[in-house]
Amino acid sequence: MTGEYVYCVVRAAGRPSMTRVPAGIPGGGRPGVRPIAPSLWIVAAAVPLDVYGPSALEPRLRDLDWVAQVAVAHEAVVEHCSRARGATVIPMKLFTLFSSPERAAADVLARRRTIDRTMRRIAGAEEWGVRVFRQAVAPDAKPSAAPVSGADFLRARKQARDAVAGARAAAAAAAELAFDRLRRLARDARVRESRAEPGTNPPLLDAAFLVASSSRARFHAEVRRQARAAADAGAELTLTGPWPAYNFVGGESA
Repeated sequence: MTGEYVYCVVRAAGRPSMTRVPAGIPGGGRPGVRPIAPSLWIVAAAVPLDVYGPSALEPRLRDLDWVAQVAVAHEAVVEHCSRARGATVIPMKLFTLFSSPERAAADVLARRRTIDRTMRRIAGAEEWGVRVFRQAVAPDAKPSAAPVSGADFLRARKQARDAVAGARAAAAAAAELAFDRLRRLARDARVRESRAEPGTNPPLLDAAFLVASSSRARFHAEVRRQARAAADAGAELTLTGPWPAYNFVGGESA
């Protein structure tokens, strides 16, 4: 038995091309296009329920390598659709599954008003990710001279703590400034929560920006300016994208 796995909803004047579309998730059929309404389509594929059905899927979710493989394949199909000229794409969440193509179509049509509103908001735009990390400070190659008294030792410790606190504050300020400046050039911006794991260097900023394609050059120029400012403050700014608008579709992605 099979179910209907949905990758994304597409708004396009004509039928989206599936030429050279990636193979899709492991074990599933080739992704294809299903018409839903005038200019509205879903990209989906049949998948075996003994792999992707609810009872079979739950234990597989503990295999993180397999989940990562599925996620990469899912993303490849969504990105393929996003590159089509004139298309606006709402990505579906990983493992969005329906019992039949008819159920998938009915779900999209039931949320048509919300989907149309989201399509208007993200049309002609792309998502870019920006992260700011505090640069690791290398320890001094040579130890400083031993303090001659207890007071000297305490003074040196305080100066070291103050220097570290100052560096952290400068890097955090650079991250805050970068977000503020880049947000002005975007339709929308979201700060994503980052979990601090022991022994890691969590980002000072992990943000997504919805940028109109016409503003891409200005946005990238500002990213370069903020990257230089961040480096001067002891931080590193990285840019990724463009991505489908995963962070700006809210509950519309099912």
